Amino acid sequence: MTSTQLSSENPPVRLADGPKGLPILGHLLDMSRDTLGFFERSARQYGDMTALRLGTFPALIVNNPDLIEQVLVKQNQHFTKNKVFWRQLEALLGNGLFTAEDEEWQRQRKLAAPAFATIPLASYGPHMVALTERKLDSWRDGQEIDMHREMMALGLQIAARTLLDADVTDDLEAMEQAAYWVIDEVAARFSRPVVVPDWVPLPGHRRYLKGIAHLERMVYRVIAENRAGKNASAGFLSLLMSARDEQGRPMTDKALRDQICNMLLAGYETSALSMAYGFHLLGQHREIQAAIAAEVESVAPGRPVTPDDLPNLKLTEHAVIEMLRLLPPGWAIGREARADVRIGDYEIKQGTTVILSPWITQRDPRYFEDPLAFRPERWAGDFRRKLPRFAYFPFGGGPRICIGNRFAMMEAMLLLATIARRFDVERLTDRPVSFLPSITLRPVGGIWVRLHARKRMG
Repeated sequence: MTSTQLSSENPPVRLADGPKGLPILGHLLDMSRDTLGFFERSARQYGDMTALRLGTFPALIVNNPDLIEQVLVKQNQHFTKNKVFWRQLEALLGNGLFTAEDEEWQRQRKLAAPAFATIPLASYGPHMVALTERKLDSWRDGQEIDMHREMMALGLQIAARTLLDADVTDDLEAMEQAAYWVIDEVAARFSRPVVVPDWVPLPGHRRYLKGIAHLERMVYRVIAENRAGKNASAGFLSLLMSARDEQGRPMTDKALRDQICNMLLAGYETSALSMAYGFHLLGQHREIQAAIAAEVESVAPGRPVTPDDLPNLKLTEHAVIEMLRLLPPGWAIGREARADVRIGDYEIKQGTTVILSPWITQRDPRYFEDPLAFRPERWAGDFRRKLPRFAYFPFGGGPRICIGNRFAMMEAMLLLATIARRFDVERLTDRPVSFLPSITLRPVGGIWVRLHARKRMG
């Protein structure tokens, strides 16, 4: 039975207490066979709201900007993060921003927010560009590379440099291996129909715990160096260390470790995926790459691009926005109703999982003409202002919007501008890419491209 078919044993039913009856499109097995296709069919067949079951748990897929706004903003107090999944990552995330709820989350958000607000974002820009230029120095004309792996390595370097504000060059190779072990296991856990505890000696579990242990040692070492005054900086970690709650208490080393690991998970892989997917798209539209390269050279002739240049890089910005529309790394957001709540015309029962998917809503033809086409020019003028607020939400929304969304946009624009000016990236279509929707949207088999060095302009 495909995910679009309903067997005679499972006819469409009405949700209890729902003034509008909803057909149950399928179950966990149906969805796991082709998750993205399942979501697309649910929106095409049933529109704004579709019911399904995740094992024994009732769930809803919501595909309407107004209803999404209800969940994330207007009635966000009635929803919490899905506890079943995030509990599986306790060894990695601890009690950081990803997992904390209610008063504890508010306390942590107040402690962490000044670290983003106090340091001007522009101060991170030179590090991002310098590390990107160093990566590009290792690329060669005609070389074939896996852009996903290259961007993962670069993203980790940038995350370590900006979050820890310390030289971790000697740790990078081991950090990359540890990060791969951790991220691969996180993806595997998202795909499992059951929770398997960490103590079960699966090979993936052992690598996952080993990777966490390595990252912890590095983070605790940098914390100790900061406390000993060996890193005289005012970077992100230093600001977290100087933060105080309303009772005047600083963060403990364990709390600092949890926040840094949360930020690494939230920022490192998603930023890398954004760039990898960006060149997956631009590698098929090399004329847009060329236009971006020309734009960058006209704005920053003969010198590295800086954050001050970004307001003048309109095509670059529109390309990044369009990348995040078509291939959002955060492809779905999960919430759980903590009480019975009414959303629009629908009664949602306590304990129901609510799934909001940028992948689906950002490809909806009601809001985007020719929605599967990569068209950065669609964002010119006032197009974005005319959209419903949550027709485009790659960073989520509401109180739990990604705390580093402005940081992520700046990083994406700087990296795209720097890479496109030096290389014309050709997508190798004989190596097709498929997508694995786990906690993030991951490419299967890499994103293979051929590099063509650009001649110096002007």
